[in-house]
Amino acid sequence: MPQYAKQRDPMERLAILEERLAQLERVGRTTSEIPFFPTASHGLFWEDTAAFATTWETIITPRAAVVSLGLVFIGDLVGSVYTGGAWQVVVNDGAAVVGSGAVPASATYALPTVSLDLGPYRGAPDLKIQIQTRRTSGATTGGRYGGGGAIGSAPRFARQL
Repeated sequence: MPQYAKQRDPMERLAILEERLAQLERVGRTTSEIPFFPTASHGLFWEDTAAFATTWETIITPRAAVVSLGLVFIGDLVGSVYTGGAWQVVVNDGAAVVGSGAVPASATYALPTVSLDLGPYRGAPDLKIQIQTRRTSGATTGGRYGGGGAIGSAPRFARQL
């Protein structure tokens, strides 16, 4: 004897769809890409100074638990002298340093990752995240502006998780 599937009532189907929509709204967006914008020429740091300078920054609305940030840094070669330096990630114009490290004075890339806990910032309407670099070694003359080599930097990925 043939079996027939029972057709659902349109009101029942509407109730199921409304419940699924309500579940999606409660979950929200759990991951999103974050764009960063250069503040210096192509994300390069040229100055010969001991102070950190912002090369990339963004402003986000903290709506997730964590920001996962992948970075890339490389020093310059002027003549036969490599440029090295340091990097740091700060929030709200230096209110807190959330990650830091060194840029080797060699022809190798530094590929650090930083995980920023957004718990303390969840009530804030926005959060400024800055990637900063500085030169600590290398040529002091030559290079693009005559002040020595540069530190190249860029975000590889940035996501709210």
